[in-house]
Amino acid sequence: MRHGDRTALVTGGARGIGLEIARQLADRGLRVLVGARGAAAAEEACRALGPAALPLALDVTSAASVREAVGSARELTGGIDVLVNNAGVSLDGPLRPPYFDEDVLRETLDTNLAGAWRVAEAVVPGMVEAGYGRVVNLTSSYGSLSLMDSGRHPAYRVSKTALNALTRMLAAELAGTGVLVNAADPGWTRSGMGGPSAPRGPAEGADTPVWLATLPEGDGTTGGLFADRRPLPW
Repeated sequence: MRHGDRTALVTGGARGIGLEIARQLADRGLRVLVGARGAAAAEEACRALGPAALPLALDVTSAASVREAVGSARELTGGIDVLVNNAGVSLDGPLRPPYFDEDVLRETLDTNLAGAWRVAEAVVPGMVEAGYGRVVNLTSSYGSLSLMDSGRHPAYRVSKTALNALTRMLAAELAGTGVLVNAADPGWTRSGMGGPSAPRGPAEGADTPVWLATLPEGDGTTGGLFADRRPLPW
């Protein structure tokens, strides 16, 4: 692709895996909208990424912010072809089921599930109208029902399981429209969430999301969960 042929929006794109995803997409010739709650953080990231990146103030927990940001993005670029729902939180303390912190659960779901859903609601209709789109939801093997073997990080796990369900529903609803929807597990990656002791670097963590975000036209891969470009069980 030539620079400017496609536009990608990366939520939570100012640091960590999101920043690396934005970098790799820009390297592949896409114009990249770097979404971040703080405009200054988005602008700083774009200075590091170069002219292919544009800052976008975006708080995925606010429907008004999402509407305003996506409207601004359309004015800037004409449309959004690729959405990477990367913004997420992990707020769990030591509690494990049957105990839980209701406030932590609510805040986690508002970002990790509803946040991704809000942005998809704002962006996907334009993709359907254009007959092309790629939606990638950043998830975790912690959300896989098949692989779930403990109650650690309960709110985070539940939010990612729900995000996986949203991925499947969106893929089914959008079948045949040219819009592909998949989920990517970046693995335990060094970032603000993953911490400095994680074994994977951001470039490795970003590889599968970027692969899914740039699936070529004619590729029918949709409704899947992938890690290291290989399918994982739901």
